Amino acid sequence: MADEENKIDIALNETPEEDDVVQFEYNADGEEDLKATLKKLRKDLKEEKVKAQEYLTLLQRERADFLNFKKDVDVRLSRRADIAREQFIEELLPVLDAYDMAFSNKEAWEKVDENWRRGVEYIHSQLLKVLADYGVSEIAPKEGEMLDALAHEGMESVDTDNTSKDHTIAKVIQKGYKMADRVLRPARVKVYKANS
Repeated sequence: MADEENKIDIALNETPEEDDVVQFEYNADGEEDLKATLKKLRKDLKEEKVKAQEYLTLLQRERADFLNFKKDVDVRLSRRADIAREQFIEELLPVLDAYDMAFSNKEAWEKVDENWRRGVEYIHSQLLKVLADYGVSEIAPKEGEMLDALAHEGMESVDTDNTSKDHTIAKVIQKGYKMADRVLRPARVKVYKANS
């Protein structure tokens, strides 16, 4: 870097070469031809302006390419971070399922020491809060809701004679989870199927 700066300083302080010095044009009598010299200088100036514009255009393109590259890298890094976050959260889902199974057995849960039970419930609530801070929310459909193929996964069908219940949820087997608008795991449900 210092070498480049020294080269630039040397280049700025160098005396112009013979070719860079303005050469006057002379007519046949050996006198300075100011019109010809001016014409030559204008032509040289025009050529230098064209070169300067080419360099400016090239610089602007390179800068735009660099900014686009930088944005692309930022987007890729952001996507990688999102994917890593989602993968980590997906690995936590079985832990939440274990809590749900423990809480669903009311009789056994009520027999557990009250202080211990409160501690486990507090840890569960902390886990849910951390996940909520990352935009994770439950997909917990209610019985009777219409099946949503994007948010629910039908695991089993339950026959019914009531046609109004057709394609509605009979029972929730396992909660689903989503992160913002992206479904991490659909809710697993039993679905009513009307007999024909």
